[in-house]
Amino acid sequence: MQCSDSPIRFDWPRKINEIPKEVFVRADIYREEIRRIFHGPEWHPLAHVSELPEPGDFKTLTIGATPVIVMHGDDGQIRVFANTCPHRGTQLETASRGHARSIECPYHRWAFNTRGELMGAPGVQEFPASFRKQDYGMWVLRSAQFCGMVFATLDANVAPLDEYLGETREYIARAFGGDGNLRLLGYQKVSFATNWKEYSDNEGYHAPLLHRAFRLLKWQGGAGSQFMTSRAHKVIAAELSHAPDSGFLHDHSLIEVFDKSKAPQSIVVSLFPVSLILHHLDVITVRYALPVSQDETEVHYTYFARADDSPELLQHRVRQASNLLGPSGLISLEDGAVFNRLHVGARTGGIAAFQKGVQDNMGLPTSLKQNDEAGNLVRWERYRQAMGFERV
Repeated sequence: MQCSDSPIRFDWPRKINEIPKEVFVRADIYREEIRRIFHGPEWHPLAHVSELPEPGDFKTLTIGATPVIVMHGDDGQIRVFANTCPHRGTQLETASRGHARSIECPYHRWAFNTRGELMGAPGVQEFPASFRKQDYGMWVLRSAQFCGMVFATLDANVAPLDEYLGETREYIARAFGGDGNLRLLGYQKVSFATNWKEYSDNEGYHAPLLHRAFRLLKWQGGAGSQFMTSRAHKVIAAELSHAPDSGFLHDHSLIEVFDKSKAPQSIVVSLFPVSLILHHLDVITVRYALPVSQDETEVHYTYFARADDSPELLQHRVRQASNLLGPSGLISLEDGAVFNRLHVGARTGGIAAFQKGVQDNMGLPTSLKQNDEAGNLVRWERYRQAMGFERV
């Protein structure tokens, strides 16, 4: 098998539930993924407006291999810029987050305002007569917002954001409390020794089996549903049971909802290709996942409260956030170890074969239960098509 316009060759199985493990470890495939997927026709969540509340606030991260700056301009607009000087290409900002009245290139001191416009450059009187400052502003990426979440893309032809998100919009809004009126609590940033696809291949099948806290706490899940969109975004929504007080925790409120008159809820929105929006009990979190190489994925766990929370609910969210769902949280602790073990196991070659919820190994699932792993096959088919791989 050959990718239509690249020298990549390997056999993609005909059975829909079989995935070649080579895709997790090959550097040439990773480079093609960056080009076709991360730099292709996809929208990538980069920040929530509550992370940049004041003009001059900024945040840096990457889209694939491209460094970007998300900046709150002095005109009130939030823009996404390529993190590079239009003069000679120097990285403009190295801080992960901060506040600035202007952006200055350290190499030749070209200065830009918070709207990305070039304000001045030393020695401009000796530049060519054709030089115009308005031609040398920072490169602005196409961006759009939904419920306060800022998305950007490197592709001019991708569908509008609302169309791209499709049915997930309802659940993103629910996860953010309806209107996206959030307040940033903080971050935890972790680098996993795993491929981005192994990280994003997580599903509900493993949860009660891998995460020991569910057994220690005698905590059972509730009724829920799962569906995949046409663009391979995944939504899992469930009404949870109230966790019994098993005596295991010194403070049982850590796994309770603040408003005990309401049924506990869980909403998981996993956006193709890799980022996650989650509301579980009272935790509101976005996990920005950034591929670093075929062997490494960086994840920014970002926690929020509602801007209108009472002081008591705010404190409850602070305590519950990372303690429950952080990289070392009660019900997420073991994930990092399994991500690495998946990656080590992928070096043996062969195939990974999905089973739970597979109705026909020659066709995609037509219905899904909450804890099926078969939903991921919709994502794998989207990936295969995006990469131009043909089944043998």
